[in-house]
Amino acid sequence: MAINLQRTQSLIRENRLKSIVGYKGSIKDLVKKSKEGCLKNSKRCFSQTTSCSSGCAQFYLSSITDAAVVNHAPIGCVGDTAGANANLKWGQNMRDWEFTNIKIVNTNMTEGSTVFGGSKKLKDGVREAYRRFNPKAIFVTTSCASGIIGDDIDSILQEVEEEVGVPVVPVYCEGFKSQIWASGFDAAFHALLTRIVKPPEKKRPELINLINFSASGSESVKDIFSRLGLVPQFGIPYSSIEEISKMSEAAATMSMCGTLGGYFGNGLEQRYGVPYVKALQPHGIAGMDSWLRALGKIVGKEEEVEEYIAEAKERITPELKEIREKLKGKKVVVGMGPSFSHNYIRLLQELGLEVVWGTSWHYDSKHDDGDCPQCSSTLYEQESDIPVSVSDQQSHEILNLLNRLKPDLYIGRHGGLVVWPTKMGIPSIMVNDEYSAFGYDGTIEFGYRIIDTLTNTSLVRNISKRIKLPYTKWWFEQDPFKFLESEAK
Repeated sequence: MAINLQRTQSLIRENRLKSIVGYKGSIKDLVKKSKEGCLKNSKRCFSQTTSCSSGCAQFYLSSITDAAVVNHAPIGCVGDTAGANANLKWGQNMRDWEFTNIKIVNTNMTEGSTVFGGSKKLKDGVREAYRRFNPKAIFVTTSCASGIIGDDIDSILQEVEEEVGVPVVPVYCEGFKSQIWASGFDAAFHALLTRIVKPPEKKRPELINLINFSASGSESVKDIFSRLGLVPQFGIPYSSIEEISKMSEAAATMSMCGTLGGYFGNGLEQRYGVPYVKALQPHGIAGMDSWLRALGKIVGKEEEVEEYIAEAKERITPELKEIREKLKGKKVVVGMGPSFSHNYIRLLQELGLEVVWGTSWHYDSKHDDGDCPQCSSTLYEQESDIPVSVSDQQSHEILNLLNRLKPDLYIGRHGGLVVWPTKMGIPSIMVNDEYSAFGYDGTIEFGYRIIDTLTNTSLVRNISKRIKLPYTKWWFEQDPFKFLESEAK
């Protein structure tokens, strides 16, 4: 299904990509059903709290340097801005920039707003954001409350946009619309594609868009790309509206995360002919091979890519062999977003670990190019079959699973969940930075990080002796997926 950029709203992932949040089985069964179009979502009769698509949209857009965000919602919907603000400062510190706060205004919808409408508060919120921050663009993120009462967001914003004189862009990311918070990233990218990105004034054959969260590994990317005669343009966080508007001039678009960058990359390709590089994520050996070769093919740099790959592999071979010997036989459970989860399963196998379970916070049956996710297909083609599940951060399932499997290590990409294996006495690694295990050298560094974690386990052992878990003995005696239906009706 092509991305429809004539709409003011992006289609949610459940409808567009047939995405699910409930599954238990194996990677071969998961991919087989995806390819055959018969994968169904399994529902839970009990569910714990999870993340929200509105938060993802706000988090991502609030890091654009000269834009502001107006959250049309009750005040509680901006409770997570403290985390977004801390993340912004981390990125600013990394770039040696002056510290600033995120530029966000909440309309503070109350009971009166839900009865009589929130149009006045929304207009006042946009005016206040313009007055305070003098932004180049204002993004208005919607909420469950504004969606339920049916405020005519488009008409209100068209009216106030004429007044303030900068783009005032709706971002439809109501939390109740989708169980998959990554739909919030899609909503943000839809807003950028439809209102901010402009037709190219000229094409720049050396410029490569790189969609990521923080660009913490920017120097490594610049070094690699310079070998290929290319220049990376990092986005969307820490970019300006002007830089984003010119992303249509690039020779190609790449992403550090297939879940994150697919909508924007395929949208740019569809509207402006900028090729989107479809490959494994650049984590691990095979991942970096795939990422660079796919880029080289598009920009005509195959020879330069092969020279770099050969040189890098020769350099890391001795250390990689040593790491594999030290990690051989160690058992690991993985819990991350879908692209990271399935890419990291492959990476950990490359390092010599045995992946005894992999869980992802959701799963897309296909990507916006119409194909099954390559990271999942790659695991499907292996001889061995890996037990996997799909669970939108349901801690009760993960902890029960860990209690049964008793792995040597847990590797996750969500701080709120990674802390629990630690409390159980299981050494854990939090992959917060998307550039962890980036490329050949990053893979070696990550291997040593795992060795260090497994070498000194005194902290997790001492914590586990002093912590009482919130789950009862009864729960740990149950099947981890007791509350997951075998198949949605």
